[in-house]
Amino acid sequence: MKRPLSLLAFALASLLSGGCDAPDVVPTADGRQHTRSARIEGSLVVQSRARGNAIVFLYDAANPPPPAGSGRPLAFTVVTAAELFGASMGDSSTGPFTAPFALSLVEPGRYLLRGFIDTDTCRSVPQPCHVSDFNPWYGVTSEPNAGDVGGGAVDPANGATRILEVTADADGWPQPLTGVSVSFADSATVPFDRPAFQTADAREFNPATTPTKLLTLTPQPLTGAVDQRPPGAGSGGFWVQLADANKDGIPDDANGDGQPDIAWPRVVVRKLAEGVTGYVDENDLDRDGRVDDEGVDYARVSGGPDEKPDVVVLAAGLVPDPLLAVLLDAEGKPRPQPVFVPQLLVAIRAQALDARDPAAPAPLAAVPPGRYSVTLVQSTGQTWRLPNELNPALAEAVGLPGVQSQAFVLEVP
Repeated sequence: MKRPLSLLAFALASLLSGGCDAPDVVPTADGRQHTRSARIEGSLVVQSRARGNAIVFLYDAANPPPPAGSGRPLAFTVVTAAELFGASMGDSSTGPFTAPFALSLVEPGRYLLRGFIDTDTCRSVPQPCHVSDFNPWYGVTSEPNAGDVGGGAVDPANGATRILEVTADADGWPQPLTGVSVSFADSATVPFDRPAFQTADAREFNPATTPTKLLTLTPQPLTGAVDQRPPGAGSGGFWVQLADANKDGIPDDANGDGQPDIAWPRVVVRKLAEGVTGYVDENDLDRDGRVDDEGVDYARVSGGPDEKPDVVVLAAGLVPDPLLAVLLDAEGKPRPQPVFVPQLLVAIRAQALDARDPAAPAPLAAVPPGRYSVTLVQSTGQTWRLPNELNPALAEAVGLPGVQSQAFVLEVP
């Protein structure tokens, strides 16, 4: 019995004596092990009677969120109401209240910070009211509602949006960005719920036979797990305003079609990805609001494909004629304040564009076949899209109530 033990001891001794030199460390093919990231941290400063969790979103500065762009958050963090308001949770004082926040795993780049207080308005106002209902995982629950208080990182000198830049040192290591302040105030209280809508029109749009597809949008009130009450009396309406950028009292006509431009809400009709569970934009399979590095590319009117993944949208907008009677005053000038209307008429043309560069969308040679979503964007940045997770075919699996009208999708054969 001693012989095997002696051999084992000898083998161990040999290994130990041979292990005096440090072993070589070789990088693996796992990209995550080569990622270098930093953090953005600082304080929330709240001057508000609102009470609720604070949500802070991180955006790519080159791809801002609505209404300035169509970007989606790269990351987010939640600071609880208890941490933020402490002993003042039960009163209506305006503070100021402060609490620390941090966003980790931030790569070098230029960023925006936006956010809101997910207010429980049922604490202080009669019905109808909203409890805190933010849920980041679904499009129908991931945006602010009436009574929530907006905020962001701004320049304290002039209130302009602050662009935050995470840089790297000489060795390529990203440097933490600290001391960042994100401010919230009652002056940024969200006035209305999101523009939830429905349509009873046919889904099919054949550009070969129909130069323009018309959709009539009506409000879609929702209560329960998803609580949206479109603004206005009764079943609600839409907040509509004519464009008059230079304030000269004459409605703008930027596209020169002889019709007044409607500033808000805006309409976006975008192509959806095929063969993907749920509703994902084509060429944005990771759902970060940025165009994927690789994806589908279509021929342009000016030539063939440009060898870059496209952001395919259809030319679309609101038809102003039915609305002019209420959008213009007695002198024929645009009303300075938005007006509520019971329905909207959307015109979708048989023209597809690559909106990869939103400032200069490029016409495509043909309308790509497939499914398209329809999105309304309010001036507050709030949006609503059809189709969404309330489609009964998807809703039960994710614990949401099924609503048949929310399954609508535009289909191009």
